Amino acid sequence: MNYCTDTEIIKEIRHEVVKRTELLNISGDDLDPVLMSAVEEVVFEKTRQMHLGISEKRKLVEKVFNSLRRFDILEPLLRDPEITEIMVNGPDNIFIEKNGVSQKIPLKFESREQLEDLIQRIVAKVNRSVNEAQPIVDARLPDGSRVNVVLGPVALNGPLMTIRKFPEKPLTMEKLIESGSVSREAAEFLRILVKAKYNLFICGGTGSGKTTFLNVLSDFIPANERIITIEDSAELRLSNVENLARMETRNANTEGVGEIPMKILIKTSLRMRPERIIVGEVRGEEALDMLQAMNTGHEGSMSTGHANSIRDMLSRLETMVLMAAPLPLEAIRKQIASSLDVMIFLSRFRDGTRKVTEISEVMGVHDGEVKLNQLYRFEEKGENKDGRISGQLVSTGNKLQNMAKIRQYLGYIPDHPLICT
Repeated sequence: MNYCTDTEIIKEIRHEVVKRTELLNISGDDLDPVLMSAVEEVVFEKTRQMHLGISEKRKLVEKVFNSLRRFDILEPLLRDPEITEIMVNGPDNIFIEKNGVSQKIPLKFESREQLEDLIQRIVAKVNRSVNEAQPIVDARLPDGSRVNVVLGPVALNGPLMTIRKFPEKPLTMEKLIESGSVSREAAEFLRILVKAKYNLFICGGTGSGKTTFLNVLSDFIPANERIITIEDSAELRLSNVENLARMETRNANTEGVGEIPMKILIKTSLRMRPERIIVGEVRGEEALDMLQAMNTGHEGSMSTGHANSIRDMLSRLETMVLMAAPLPLEAIRKQIASSLDVMIFLSRFRDGTRKVTEISEVMGVHDGEVKLNQLYRFEEKGENKDGRISGQLVSTGNKLQNMAKIRQYLGYIPDHPLICT
């Protein structure tokens, strides 16, 4: 991909296009064809003496139009299916993640103002705002890609923007099996758990694929159930569920009022007759409300969280609950153990691949600690000649102990090595 651009001619063309169209009383999607026509007209006028070929002029039209109505110089990056992350560290430093590897690219914004204008267009489309008084915001692109923005004075080297892209076609469990992210046996086991309404919690580090895996698991939810999704920034795409209610948190306005946090949405969801509640990610005191929802008749609910291991995630949940209420530690652990049935841990390896590395059943509290029954673990066997991690997710030999939901919701015992017959 050629990231080079003639910034001077683009600025000149853009200025002329704006001058010709600024008095038109047209907005929204209706403006696009008018603007495109104006861009084409000005480009062909300005380049008449430049001896550019038709394909080069077309590229120039795209670049100018992108800067006016799309995502400016980031548009080609967003269209590249191999790029999974875009990291903008100020106007002069842009990095991408491609095939699991981060690299700097020779692409720059014309100015700090150009980058700030793009940021404002992105956050405005999802009715959010970001400024010096509120310099941090989470947003999303129309395709569901996650956007995080940090402005000054918090960001010291210019506006920071990170875009986590999502594939145009959602991943399926079959694709994850083919890529080695999960074994077929473990995938079938998880399908049984989702069908039988076990409460699942997915954890892992940053960029380990938690949201992607949550989307994949949601494909196993029966299509006739009513599902409520709650997220900070809507990313989940549940394609097989018709009765779907999606909710998103709202930040406070410039006066510091109007905030709607996740814990309020979780409480509200309980009055919406959900059969399952899916919380995109828990980070704070909303963890208590999520656990209580899972423990009050909303079996089959799912959520995610950041942690370095399943045991670490349990400790983090304890801390989150303590943020909401000063409960005795023993009571918190009993609440966690009675709410969660199975925990899944994902890891991102040094070769950029993402894999399920542990699946454990939550057994309850014994001797004051939450007991885990490890069912699967990833066994690494080193690297192959291409530097890719070699290994597989294998059964520990332990079987699922809590069979109550399988009997209640399935009415039969599935034929699976981890299911007690």
